[in-house]
Amino acid sequence: MSTPSNWPLPPQSTRFVIPHKTIIKLIDNKLSRDVYPLGAGYYQHAKGHRMERLTHDDHLLIYCIEGKGKIRVNQKNIAVNSGDLVVLTRGTAHQYASSANFPWTIYWCHFDGVLSDDFINHLEIPIDKFVIHLGLHSNLVNEFEALLEARHSSYHLNAFINAANQLRQILTHIALLQPLVRSQDADSFDLEKIHSLMHAHIHEQLNIDTLASCVNLSKFHFIKRYKEATSTTPINHFIQLKIERACHLLDISTRTIAEIAFMLGYNDAYYFSRIFKKIMGISPTQYRKLQVGAWSYKSF
Repeated sequence: MSTPSNWPLPPQSTRFVIPHKTIIKLIDNKLSRDVYPLGAGYYQHAKGHRMERLTHDDHLLIYCIEGKGKIRVNQKNIAVNSGDLVVLTRGTAHQYASSANFPWTIYWCHFDGVLSDDFINHLEIPIDKFVIHLGLHSNLVNEFEALLEARHSSYHLNAFINAANQLRQILTHIALLQPLVRSQDADSFDLEKIHSLMHAHIHEQLNIDTLASCVNLSKFHFIKRYKEATSTTPINHFIQLKIERACHLLDISTRTIAEIAFMLGYNDAYYFSRIFKKIMGISPTQYRKLQVGAWSYKSF
């Protein structure tokens, strides 16, 4: 793996490098070989922390939760602020340093695995962008903390398998946050406002013109911007919300399928059932039978 920095570690900070023998076991194990950590850490108010790598043979995440820093990639300096995520992929020569006046507090993780490139690609970060603003998310911080728990394991393999899957959770969580990030990057495109409108109209129909007008865009530009931000269409997302609500109503009530369809703005119960099955893979009736064990998941 790429060598971690030799920044002097104060008591409040953590640096943890997984032994080579353990890494070999993670590579050989089907439960961890897809993606696994090589080293991880937490640096608090890391004044004087800096690193330069001309050769970088793994992937690196740095999540800044306080303070400032900067990275230099391809002869370009990029500021890093609180809430920013740095993603440095394999083969990317780089330098980074904490701010002298406002030193950063960061979580970091070097990782690899047979599917590590796929996990990176799943983040859908533009090839020339190395810093994205995620914002501060307590759940993401907790996931990094859980990853670091492996250091207390006395090198028990199960703890490192758990850490590998915790890393998988972190990477997929970041991907889940990406639509919001892309909407923030697209100036004046308020994705939260659009989704709030969808939720407010979950019991009725909602057309593209109404959604587009709430963010002052034409129908064409609205659909284009929405798909860029979410990788789906606004109507598909609205239907998905309706079906999620339908599942909730099927779980908690004894209302008929027709009644639930009507509550969600569908006058035709058969049409509603077709949409439900297209998304869920089973009919509303079959979904309800799951509750009482009369229908098996393996029957899908």
